[in-house]
Amino acid sequence: MTTPSEQAQRQADEQRDPGLSAIMSERRQLLNLAYRLLGSLADAEDVVQETYTRWYAMSRARREAIVSPGAWLTRVAGRICLTQLGSARHRRETYVGEWLPEPLRDPAEWIAGAADGAGGDPADRITLDESVTMALLVVFESMTPAERVAFVLHDVFRYPFAEVAEIVGRSPAACRQLASSARRRVTAARTGAGPDMARQAGVVRRFKAAWEAQDIDALLGLLDPGATATADGGGRAIAHLLPIEGAERIAHLYVTIARCAPPRTILERTVNGRPGLVVEAEGRVETVFAFEVADDDRIARIWAVRNPDKLRPWQPS
Repeated sequence: MTTPSEQAQRQADEQRDPGLSAIMSERRQLLNLAYRLLGSLADAEDVVQETYTRWYAMSRARREAIVSPGAWLTRVAGRICLTQLGSARHRRETYVGEWLPEPLRDPAEWIAGAADGAGGDPADRITLDESVTMALLVVFESMTPAERVAFVLHDVFRYPFAEVAEIVGRSPAACRQLASSARRRVTAARTGAGPDMARQAGVVRRFKAAWEAQDIDALLGLLDPGATATADGGGRAIAHLLPIEGAERIAHLYVTIARCAPPRTILERTVNGRPGLVVEAEGRVETVFAFEVADDDRIARIWAVRNPDKLRPWQPS
């Protein structure tokens, strides 16, 4: 989020560098790209900062010689993300429990009375579309770094394979194969198109009511028999370390949590562009839930993010 002082500084910088406005107009595009590639808003912001640092590390003459600054910035950001994805695979090996992408909140909440996060600079917002759903981001994690970069750049951002090749460092034909392989992973992981947003919201609302009522039968009716629940505590919060499989196990687990947990409030919120739930205790967000709802209006997957490092944007300012 850009503060008034940062905006004033930007205006002063634009007077010294008339091309700054055009360069900074690429910020949102870069942030959207980096988040989809890394699954972390904090890491995406670091990538954007590093990209601009490299831009201004060049002489003014070199910058002015670049025909398409936007293409240059995208190429650099993509390469930084590719490097980070390679090192992230090693970091995940030592991560405590399951690693889930950082959940995104929606500035314009889908339920009335939740617009406290509606402000901020539009350039700092991630576009909430199909490509940032928790379901798809989790599939991205199963891809190799090169597959992920090729797929996101081509299938999501519509970059031609000739430009993707410059970022990935492979031939256009090889990048085409990488994107095709990634596409097969996405297709294999889909449970269907899913119901419309209103129906999804209704399913999540009924899940919330059943959970609060500790109604196992109602929970079982809402869960797909083969449902999976995954939690991410990162060693910083209590969470089951392995995914829980099966509606019976999930329903009993959530009823146990409801019975044993201290007083808390469960709120309906948008999570990565889809209806989700947020659990608050003593004025702090302690868990963000994302759901995948199948075509038959049953919940196929639950993702619970509890790592406090990933919940900082959700906390009250």
